[in-house]
Amino acid sequence: MDLTVVTYVVYLVISLALTVWVARTLSRNGRVFLADVLQGNEKLADAVNHLLVVGFYLVNLGFVTLYLKSADAVEHARGLFEALSVKVGVVLLVLGVMHLGNVYVLNKIRRRGVMEREQTPPVPPQGWTGPVDKGPGPGPLVTPATGA
Repeated sequence: MDLTVVTYVVYLVISLALTVWVARTLSRNGRVFLADVLQGNEKLADAVNHLLVVGFYLVNLGFVTLYLKSADAVEHARGLFEALSVKVGVVLLVLGVMHLGNVYVLNKIRRRGVMEREQTPPVPPQGWTGPVDKGPGPGPLVTPATGA
């Protein structure tokens, strides 16, 4: 068997395993975060979580298959490891960037929800009179006798 084909098979096995592992981890641990973002709506959090996992699989598996082709033929074991390191490294970087992008967007949504929940104005302080008006008029009266 040609070493290029072996490289393809090993690359697919590693990439698919990594994609499945990352998707399951993000799905399991991201559910709590989504529930917070969606203000405790568990059913909506589960639905959004499932949709995110499906989109994650589609994008990553599409990238893995498009990135399968190698420009050079692999002729020895060293070339096999070099090709695999580049391909798997790029797949890991894409997985990481996608994860950070998802967290960024969800955090923006979460912040907006927190801001909307905190729209009620605070209660004014009790017994506080505020600063003395220092407007354009004359300053406080000072009597020459006391100096105050």
